[in-house]
Amino acid sequence: MTASHRSDRPGQDSEQPCRCAPVRAPEQRAAARTDGPTHPQSEIHGIDPLSADSHRTEQCRIPAGTFLMGDSSGDGLAADGELPLHPVELDAFDIDATPVTNTQFARFVEATGYTTDAERFGVSAVFHLLVEAPTEDVVGPTAGTPWWIGIRGASWQHPAGRASSLDGLADHPVVHISWNDAVAYCEWAGRRLPTEAEWEYSARGGLDGATYPWGEDPIDGADGAWRANVWQGAFPVHNTASDGWIGTAPVRSYSPNGFGLWQSIGNVWEWCADRFDPGYYARSPIRKPGGPEHGAERVLRGGSYLCHPSYCNRYRNSARSRNTPDSSMGNAGFRTVSR
Repeated sequence: MTASHRSDRPGQDSEQPCRCAPVRAPEQRAAARTDGPTHPQSEIHGIDPLSADSHRTEQCRIPAGTFLMGDSSGDGLAADGELPLHPVELDAFDIDATPVTNTQFARFVEATGYTTDAERFGVSAVFHLLVEAPTEDVVGPTAGTPWWIGIRGASWQHPAGRASSLDGLADHPVVHISWNDAVAYCEWAGRRLPTEAEWEYSARGGLDGATYPWGEDPIDGADGAWRANVWQGAFPVHNTASDGWIGTAPVRSYSPNGFGLWQSIGNVWEWCADRFDPGYYARSPIRKPGGPEHGAERVLRGGSYLCHPSYCNRYRNSARSRNTPDSSMGNAGFRTVSR
């Protein structure tokens, strides 16, 4: 059966968003307040912007233009705020062709001594089929999303838990990255996170109104070739890995879109600069919207290797998710844009 973008989940009349990733538990924040700093690590380390040869990533030039932002497919959830469709005008900018990789993030950590939120809190979320950790490191499943397991020692360097490493993952996207961590990297690299509008405009690759970066063809094409890294099989108990990957894939897998971006959907969620507000599209400015002024959560875009039509159909250009700035998990990373 072809994995169409149509799903069995409720459509725009849904009142509750699905939670694609767990929120940092309050007790973890309490422990961190006792054991370590709570402000961004960039302030602690005095990160030097524009460090020599810091951000070694191919750039895609995105031309100035106007596009129609929001869900045109009818698949968006009302609680995610993918409507109304609205025109957005942007200036030209440069964006990373790929998400930031483990190799690139390691260079940042080596240069600055940065400690990620996952390391500072001591716990991060790992998908249950990917856990590589001793029993004593298992905190337990997350309420509402039991396939996410809190694992002590899970971090960008140990993405599946303390028994895992980055062997063979140099060119995979860095994960267990919070919004705070992504911003700290940007400060060092002389970059910034994309606004949500910039992210969607780039992801569309010039195909205004399209569901996917490549258009409307199903994600598993008629030729059997997958176009993005999403879940195959019965979520969340069995992944056939028919695309070759159970977890993350190398950042240059599949094909780039019309602007040259690789894997803007699937693989890992990507943090954006904006705060999340499901009602923002109804009042956002046409020119260079930067998100609402208030809100406790930040926007994530693009879906991940865990997206499946039976649960989360957010592997679409317009799909939105959100989380707290200090939350981290094994399917979230980021890419950067020029200041």
